[in-house]
Amino acid sequence: MTTSDCPMCRGAAADEELERIEAWQDAHWRLTVSLSSEVAGFAYLEPKRHIRYITELDGPEAATFGPALARSTNVLKEATGAEVVYLYIFGDGVPHLHVHLAPHRPGDALNDQMIRGEIVEEKLPNGMTRFFSSEFPALPRDQLMQIADRFGPGCRRARIEGNKTARGKAATNAPWWHCDSFREGPAAAISRWLERALPRAGG
Repeated sequence: MTTSDCPMCRGAAADEELERIEAWQDAHWRLTVSLSSEVAGFAYLEPKRHIRYITELDGPEAATFGPALARSTNVLKEATGAEVVYLYIFGDGVPHLHVHLAPHRPGDALNDQMIRGEIVEEKLPNGMTRFFSSEFPALPRDQLMQIADRFGPGCRRARIEGNKTARGKAATNAPWWHCDSFREGPAAAISRWLERALPRAGG
């Protein structure tokens, strides 16, 4: 699909066709609210520039994605009185990145299932609840560990071992998946990596 064929690249000109109305925009992002939705405040956040998938996000859109998402979800929560806002990115429909923002209130039409089949709840000793599908059992642990190892300690062994400073610590250009960074939590590690890798918004 070219930009001339993409309805989202047409901006406000396509809003009536897509049954939505603009709520906010800045230099890089546009937020619209659906006029055909089962829940109040269902919205779409999309870059103005034609970026197909979240994996292709770069430049100023990458630098401003977090702030734009935080601003949009906060506005939707306040406007609808929702406790939380669900986020969905599918990527296999219209090839123009768009985040579905769904304010959620108890008893509404939203389905919080992430997997198909009958959902079973299991109370864990630590007080948390594990949810799983009775029709789709968990994949073998070894298989899941192999995937996790690609950006966890195994990735460190394969890609970082020779990239040390004189003091034996990871060099400052090490990727965010360095397992030493992950000891402080993935979110914090990713945030620090993004600060190094991406330009500051407005900078």
